Amino acid sequence: MNLTFDNSISIVDRYHSKTQIARVLTENWVNQNMYCPRCGNKHIKHFENNRPVADFYCPSCNNEYELKSKSGNLGHKINDGAFKTMIERITSNDNPDFFLMSYSKEESKVKDFILIPKHFFVPDIIEMRKPLAPTARRAGWIGCNILIDKIPKQGMIDIISNGEVTDINKVVDKVNRSNQLETKDMSSRSWLMDVLNCVNKISSESFTLDEMYQFENLLHIKHPQNNNIKPKIRQQLQFLRDRGFIEFLGNGKYIKIM
Repeated sequence: MNLTFDNSISIVDRYHSKTQIARVLTENWVNQNMYCPRCGNKHIKHFENNRPVADFYCPSCNNEYELKSKSGNLGHKINDGAFKTMIERITSNDNPDFFLMSYSKEESKVKDFILIPKHFFVPDIIEMRKPLAPTARRAGWIGCNILIDKIPKQGMIDIISNGEVTDINKVVDKVNRSNQLETKDMSSRSWLMDVLNCVNKISSESFTLDEMYQFENLLHIKHPQNNNIKPKIRQQLQFLRDRGFIEFLGNGKYIKIM
């Protein structure tokens, strides 16, 4: 895998905007270098026509991917397109997986490349931006940000980390394991992601049910219509146990096996 962008004249000579050039360079890199992290197919393809969310697809398994790139570090959030379009797509049953890329503008090469499987996307991680000013060309248009720090670490699968390429088999294995957390129902998915984030916030590998109950107020704020937070916590812990992400040791004790 070549981490350096193709800066040849034939790639960038039609563009003058720095934003357009960056988009072309990053998309061209994915088109030339990236495999399908779901099935391991050696190549993915760029959609010929612009899609509302998806940029690439795998010709073998037909999975779709959307690329978001950023110069420098990814940080806590990354800009995306129209808020309404994004919410509609991620709450549907055909939302894409996401590639997040950070790159060095000076070196013209990829630094980090992360896959976020589609089933880790919930409305809570999509932040609405302010509408564009009346004087803007697209006055009133409302964009969004992806709040990366709200995504559980199990949904942030490194393909390239600080310039180091992860073995393809390890990536595919991690994706397959993450699929154990997939649920189509958006309410159930939101609860699962919230409880999983709470588990991740506990620093030790082992934890207790009482420690999880400390998140009751936080979860009630996120789910104000639910007045049975503790039973819901236990339900989601059972789901994580059944999927092999935690082990129940008895007497209200658990251990992470993530």
